[in-house]
Amino acid sequence: MAEKTERITEELLEQLLASATPEAYLSSDGATVDRTLPDYLHELLDAHGLKRADVVRASGINATVVYDVFQGKSRPGRDHAIMLAFGLGCDLRECQRLLRLAGVSELWCKVRRDAVLIWCIENGRTREQADDELYRLGEKTLLGTGPLR
Repeated sequence: MAEKTERITEELLEQLLASATPEAYLSSDGATVDRTLPDYLHELLDAHGLKRADVVRASGINATVVYDVFQGKSRPGRDHAIMLAFGLGCDLRECQRLLRLAGVSELWCKVRRDAVLIWCIENGRTREQADDELYRLGEKTLLGTGPLR
């Protein structure tokens, strides 16, 4: 059975704006998605062929915190969500979706620190390499060390 692909937000927005009523949009297939952060994290694990222990090592986050987030017992703050994205090997779209589901703001290229993180994600850098770039450019690292602007 073919896996259903999620439609991109821009397509859905066009469909919503062209709808005669909100119900017309809401009744269409694939218009809205009811997904939890833990569900999405498990999807990413499967998609990237990882185990939670791999995410712990690659993210730099305490194992208990990672396991609690995966089980839905806690929600990560913004930096922890970004670190999870690095640990999961997310691309930018996956990272932004993870941040939305975590209930924190997405990365925004107009913010200096976010621009560095976006560049690192797009260029396949690890969390450690992203922290090195942040530190080198005088920004707060994901682990919370380094100079503050």
